[in-house]
Amino acid sequence: MLVVSISRQAKIDLDNIVIGLLDWDKIVLTVDEVKQYVDDIVEIAYSLEKINVRFKATYNDHLKYGEFAHTYKRNNSTVWYIIYDIDENGNIFINKIISNYMTVS
Repeated sequence: MLVVSISRQAKIDLDNIVIGLLDWDKIVLTVDEVKQYVDDIVEIAYSLEKINVRFKATYNDHLKYGEFAHTYKRNNSTVWYIIYDIDENGNIFINKIISNYMTVS
């Protein structure tokens, strides 16, 4: 059975997403909406073991954190990138979660 692990840095990234969404001036979200938003990202992250097609990271900002990048398009303007590595046994280690707003191409 393959294992998906989330690094300390990726957990910090998720915490920062919560803080950012709660402090966002553009749209007011409830705590439950913010929790669901982050839970959706985590669910995508843990489903990486089921994905058959993997894409190599291409942005320099992503390559610093891992070999592969999975994109999760949340809406028309927000894309989340889950940056990860795969070990020799096929286990997935998520190193970073970053948005298109923080990615420099």
